[in-house]
Amino acid sequence: MKKTVDDQKIAQSLRDFHLPRYEDLPSMGLYLEQTAKYLNRQLAPLEDVHLTASMISNYVKHDLIFPPNRKLYSRQQLAELTFIAISKNVLPLANLREALRIQRETYDTATAYNYMADELENVLAYVFGLKAQLAKTGKDHNEYKRMLRSVIMTVSYKVYLDKYFSEITPGNK
Repeated sequence: MKKTVDDQKIAQSLRDFHLPRYEDLPSMGLYLEQTAKYLNRQLAPLEDVHLTASMISNYVKHDLIFPPNRKLYSRQQLAELTFIAISKNVLPLANLREALRIQRETYDTATAYNYMADELENVLAYVFGLKAQLAKTGKDHNEYKRMLRSVIMTVSYKVYLDKYFSEITPGNK
């Protein structure tokens, strides 16, 4: 029997998705396990977007993010780990490293993170049919923003497809 997809149900799963802005990220450092739990709570509506403590440790080991200070992860590291968590399913490690390099050369962490959060919410709402067209985010248009929009479009369509196939696959309810 062919199963139909309830597009409204899929769209509802992300209707209220919102990432905290940089200034709303925890200002006191978080330990490794706390960092993983915090990020996974924020990203839970995206389902297959998550980090484990060992993944975070590997990102430090591979110099994608700065090492924790006295075992505590800062707001800056949380912001960069959010981008990594969102992008890791669509970018290989070398491209992820290059994306972070471009970001760091273009914006301070707070600006880049807030732009990424705005763009993710904007594109997800469009892909999930919650709005008819993409909004223009930010004032300037540069290499970083073009790259980021491409990453976020890819991630958003992957999240949609994951939810779509979860909806139609028997036993995934």
